[in-house]
Amino acid sequence: MEGGCETKLCTNELESVEFGNQNATLMEFGLGNYGCSHYRRRCKIRAPCCNDIFDCRHCHNEAKNSLESNPHQRHDIPRHEIEKVICSLCDTEQDVQQYCVNCGVCMGNYFCAKCKFFDDDVSKNQYHCDECGICRTGGEENFFHCNKCGCCYSKLMRDAHHCVERAMHHNCPVCFEFLFDTMKDVTVLPCGHTMHLECLREMEQHYRYSCPVCSKSICDMSKLWRKLDQEIASIPVPAIYQNKMVWILCNDCGATSHVQFHIMTHKCLNCKSYNTRQTQGGPAASCSSGMSEVVR
Repeated sequence: MEGGCETKLCTNELESVEFGNQNATLMEFGLGNYGCSHYRRRCKIRAPCCNDIFDCRHCHNEAKNSLESNPHQRHDIPRHEIEKVICSLCDTEQDVQQYCVNCGVCMGNYFCAKCKFFDDDVSKNQYHCDECGICRTGGEENFFHCNKCGCCYSKLMRDAHHCVERAMHHNCPVCFEFLFDTMKDVTVLPCGHTMHLECLREMEQHYRYSCPVCSKSICDMSKLWRKLDQEIASIPVPAIYQNKMVWILCNDCGATSHVQFHIMTHKCLNCKSYNTRQTQGGPAASCSSGMSEVVR
């Protein structure tokens, strides 16, 4: 166990604790001393799929999907099918409920009967979203559910985000972890695609500024485009390429342009972005077909 010592409690011991309010005693007894690296809680769960006992569903999934496990037996727990929990203080196995039927202790200050979910750390401001079908953090008053994207987003994004159908119901395009119920922070890119915030930060550290899904720019690149204007102007085009024209596709606006070939990069004539890709060369290329294929 992390975060403190683990002690077992009998009913007589609980009754002997003298507090001014018995309900406060049950809510606070053992608080913070039980749980795992994922949640602080005072109960364990019995997995309905394999009948094993774990601290939480994440502990189950990590153990059952580890590289050491049999590939044919790997699986995730069906979280909504959990029926039994075990009190961490008195070891009593029982139906899913907030208070232990034996010692009466509160097994989770936050409890969701729909998700069969317990958590003692209520500072996360957990709430249950019926549309998502799971519990989320951050306070219900701060989020709205986008029916097209299929997820809860900050109310600050209500009129500003670009909807992508079921945007959160896929894996992060960088680390491939499923995003919908991840415990990590998720960010929504201007294009509407989603990924882990830490994965986005890692991309930026490697100077990657386009969406891994659709290749649109993930931020305002206008300053960089102006610098590229100056850079390209300072680099003369070799004589053999001066009459070469190519077709390009802009990843940002989707427009196609017929522009003069440059060995460095090409600028969209519509939105002035350099986030482009060459699609084909001109019919009157001034270089040999072999060289033309190389520069493409």
